[in-house]
Amino acid sequence: MQSNSKKIVIGIVGAAILAGAGFGLWRNAQAPDPMAGFVSGNGRIEATEINASTKLAGRVERILVREGDFVKAGQPLVQMQIDVLEAQRDEARALHRQAVTAVGTAKAQVAVRESDLAAAKAVVVQRETELDAAQRRLARSETLAKQGASSFQQLDDDRARVGSARAALAAAQAQVLAAEAGIGAAKAQAVGAEAAAAAAAATVARIEADIADSVLRSPRDGRVQYLIAQEGEVLGAGGAALNLVDLSDVYMTFFVPETDAGRVALGSEARIVLDAAPQYVIPARVSFVASVAQFTPKTVETASERQKLMFRVRARIDRELLEKHLEQVKTGLPGVAWLKLDEQAQWPEHLAVRVPE
Repeated sequence: MQSNSKKIVIGIVGAAILAGAGFGLWRNAQAPDPMAGFVSGNGRIEATEINASTKLAGRVERILVREGDFVKAGQPLVQMQIDVLEAQRDEARALHRQAVTAVGTAKAQVAVRESDLAAAKAVVVQRETELDAAQRRLARSETLAKQGASSFQQLDDDRARVGSARAALAAAQAQVLAAEAGIGAAKAQAVGAEAAAAAAAATVARIEADIADSVLRSPRDGRVQYLIAQEGEVLGAGGAALNLVDLSDVYMTFFVPETDAGRVALGSEARIVLDAAPQYVIPARVSFVASVAQFTPKTVETASERQKLMFRVRARIDRELLEKHLEQVKTGLPGVAWLKLDEQAQWPEHLAVRVPE
């Protein structure tokens, strides 16, 4: 009897234990998933890279920085050789002075032609006066000849004087036209000389701009990542001399499934955890979401195949935070980026922001 009682008690206890375990499993199944509303992807820290390149072909004369140096925007990085450019500039300056002199000469010629025109017009007035006087004298001679008070020889002489005066007037008027044409030609030469002077000045300015561009300057704040050329090397037009990295423009590129990519919006909150520093959680925001899927299979027929569609996402770290820790920023570090897909979701404790002091 006692044996049966013990068996009953053991059965009851076992059932209670099983019920308790089942209830615990049920409660765990009913508890909300703390990572619901979040998605993650693996990636590496990247930064904007810029090559300091030459505009013209030339020889590297001096490299003014070393690998690892921090530089400011506008800081000289590389000095290219400018001997040839300086010779071209001196030649262009001489041609410009010559052109300016030609402008002065052309303007002087215009003044001479204008003076000739004034003189020719004065001669025209004189010839017109002489013709008027000759015509008046001829009229008197004709009257006197009719009255027999003057000889026909005198009449013929007066008629000859009128003809001569008319010819002289015509010649003077032709001189006026020639002087006017000369002024036009002189002004055209002056315009041409001024254009040549302007072209020469533009050539000087262009060469001086090329000389200024022969000093390669940093386009932004950054760090010299590595030297591409050495002093004495000859680079072609557009040849890179060194590589800069902007450590205030840092981001992580990673991929998320197609089912989650549709819920990712620009500006969404993100967190980055680096393998090299898992104790820190770095805040970031989505700055780019690809509009075309990656890893797309040739034939998409089933739901499982569609899950292979991946979209590239970029999470950018805040510039102010980076500027506080430029010495510690490293590119190429692997890590995990977390995205919050649900605006109502709260970041779990292990993804709370923790950054170096």
